[in-house]
Amino acid sequence: MDIFAKYDGLKAAIAGLTQNTPRSPFDVVIERPLSATVGLIEGRETLLFGTNNYLGLSQSKAAAEAAIATVREEGVGTTGSRIANGTYALHRRLERRLAEVFRRRHCMIFSTGYQANLGAISALAGKDDILLLDADSHASIYDGSRLSHAQVIRFRHNDPSDLDRRLGRLKDHPGAKLIVVEGIYSMTGNVAPMREFAEVKKKHGAYLLADEAHSFGVMGEHGRGVAEQDGCEEDIDFVVGTFSKSLGTVGGYCVSNLDGMELIRLCSRPYMFTASLPPEIIASTLAALDEMQARPELRHRLQENAKRLNHGLHGLGLNASPHVSPVVAVTLDAVDQAVAFWNRLLELGVYVNLSLPPATPDERPLLRCSVMAAHSPQEIDRAVEVFGQVAKELAA
Repeated sequence: MDIFAKYDGLKAAIAGLTQNTPRSPFDVVIERPLSATVGLIEGRETLLFGTNNYLGLSQSKAAAEAAIATVREEGVGTTGSRIANGTYALHRRLERRLAEVFRRRHCMIFSTGYQANLGAISALAGKDDILLLDADSHASIYDGSRLSHAQVIRFRHNDPSDLDRRLGRLKDHPGAKLIVVEGIYSMTGNVAPMREFAEVKKKHGAYLLADEAHSFGVMGEHGRGVAEQDGCEEDIDFVVGTFSKSLGTVGGYCVSNLDGMELIRLCSRPYMFTASLPPEIIASTLAALDEMQARPELRHRLQENAKRLNHGLHGLGLNASPHVSPVVAVTLDAVDQAVAFWNRLLELGVYVNLSLPPATPDERPLLRCSVMAAHSPQEIDRAVEVFGQVAKELAA
């Protein structure tokens, strides 16, 4: 039996997807970033509208210099997990810094944002507990749920009333109940009604974990996310996020005021058995965090740019995201149409993400754009212009 036989259907689907296209959407190479907003793809200067680099800090000079200096002082890696030899003073420093930023007592950092969800959820929820997940939750949330062995109940996307009903049916269940929602949903750009979810959580005595991966540095007066914007931070028991979006590096975190968090260090398998973040990544993340806080104008510019792109795509008559956020998704009806649209955008110098079923929320393909504070108005207008050109070409 061929060990890869189970993927014959996938192989056929990929072949069907790419047989009439000049390139695979799963194999695009950014040969070199020329700036935060422009990269070299297929030898062409291409506008980058699919990178999640919301504040443009992946190209931060301060972060780069911090990384270079730290490599020279401390080397390139730790070679061990946090509970072995992998805790350096820098790790503790970043945890203290993030705890201060979020005004929480405890912080754990993970090697990736994916592992932050995997590690936090799997350790917080046990086999006798219940996880209540928004139906559009990220793969890392679902994977953390599987590792936890807790019972999983899904509620309708962004629907506090449905969550309320489902919790009402669980009033006699003896185990803990952990609700998991996201601040901004990565596929669609939808923003969670966080305050309403917090009210449901309080009503039923549950716990609430907010994944602010795409909203940290983006939403709220100080960039702490949707919970800050909605004025309900004290009602969020755990905040999980990543450094790979607004901060432009890599890694993840979980912050909380609950003292039991420190026990999670000894119960979270993704934390216990993964090599810790390299010192240079910690140093560059600290520098990017300082820059994010010192330059609130980046967040303000990002919001203006998000409005400009969202309104521009709506103005073309495209089915774009209803919420204004740095994620702007254009929903199409057919996979062939979406693949052709994506290819033509790239040929005309605009890179976006192509998201296909079953990874999309409603089984329809998406052209997922992410905008940055670093984008100029002219770059956004050019992207909108190219979208309009391609829409006309395909309609004809």
